[in-house]
Amino acid sequence: MLRTHHLLFYASLLLSRLADQILLFLVPLVVYQQTGSASWTGIAFFVETLTRFVAFPVCGVLSDRHPPMRLLRQSQALRALSCAAGLAAGFTLNGQAALVALVLVSAACGVFTTQGVMAREVLLPHIFPGERFERVLAHAQIADQLGMVAGPAVAAAALALWPWQGVLGCSALLFLLADVGLAWWQRQHTGTLPQGRSTQGESWWVPLRTALRHIVQLPGLKPLIALAAGVNLVVGVTQATAAAMVTGLLAQSDGVYAQLQTAGAMVTVLVLAWVARVHWRGHTLGVWSYTLLLAGGLMTAWAVHPMVYALGFLLVIGFDKMFSVYIRAGRQRIIPPQDFGKTSGVVVLLNNLTQPLAGLAVGLGAQGADARGVITVLVVGMGLIGGAVLWIGRATASPKQIS
Repeated sequence: MLRTHHLLFYASLLLSRLADQILLFLVPLVVYQQTGSASWTGIAFFVETLTRFVAFPVCGVLSDRHPPMRLLRQSQALRALSCAAGLAAGFTLNGQAALVALVLVSAACGVFTTQGVMAREVLLPHIFPGERFERVLAHAQIADQLGMVAGPAVAAAALALWPWQGVLGCSALLFLLADVGLAWWQRQHTGTLPQGRSTQGESWWVPLRTALRHIVQLPGLKPLIALAAGVNLVVGVTQATAAAMVTGLLAQSDGVYAQLQTAGAMVTVLVLAWVARVHWRGHTLGVWSYTLLLAGGLMTAWAVHPMVYALGFLLVIGFDKMFSVYIRAGRQRIIPPQDFGKTSGVVVLLNNLTQPLAGLAVGLGAQGADARGVITVLVVGMGLIGGAVLWIGRATASPKQIS
């Protein structure tokens, strides 16, 4: 059984993820409710996600140089302060100014979330000495998934009681409680935590140059980046347009939208549990998940019934995590262990840049609540990227097979 101080650590992760998911649910829904436009929702998603992913390389280097526990605690405290500032702005500003403040708060929290994610990755192998790392990682992922499942439901329930400013205040409180729990756990922890490496005089460009050299030179890494970028086109456009498509074009309630988000998180848990049990080779996971993501994207693009859209949405959200397992396993095999952190930070940025770009495409191309044309174009783009990677891979392999 888990001891009390173990539970404190995992509870802190759960509360932090719950608050983060509330924000991810809140921003596109409020922007669409206030503007009635999928275009503005897409632009908000672009700002919200771009900051998260651009921060990965910098946060990866910071996690190597500074104590990760300090960075993790700072990320939670700064997110609480950002939400409190947004709460104050929401009550003092009106109209579009208040919406801009909400989007900026989400963007700032995205940067601090990235800092926390990278610090946690460095910290996890050291938090419970003597326990199997796989066990620690599994419990951390369970805490994350529970927060993802509960986030939309909690946000929808809070919106039924309070205006969006009150829900933002709930997020601030949850981030604060997460930091309190982590501080309490740290006081009881008896092991040694990493303190970062001294890099006096080393330029920031040195680790980034190493990462870029690996991306260019390591065989097999560039195709993985291209495939992940293609998948994130569809994941990004699905997330950016879901609020407008469900509550606008398909005329469903906010509660239905929340249920769909919760179902997506639950399907993700089921897919991950199934992946853990099957013994497929890595490429089989990649092919199946990529194919199902394409099918789900097409269903969301041309759904005329809420149930058809829901099925497509669940395919995209659920099998994105299956594809993520394939990508992460591939990176682990290819990147040298001593450079894994710095290289992964840059790779994650390149993988995910297409998510905010998908939001920008929605902002430029959607018509009112109807984003079906933009979704179709981006799904086709994902299919073309997958086909190009497959064709180039076969062309590269042919001479070797002939020789």
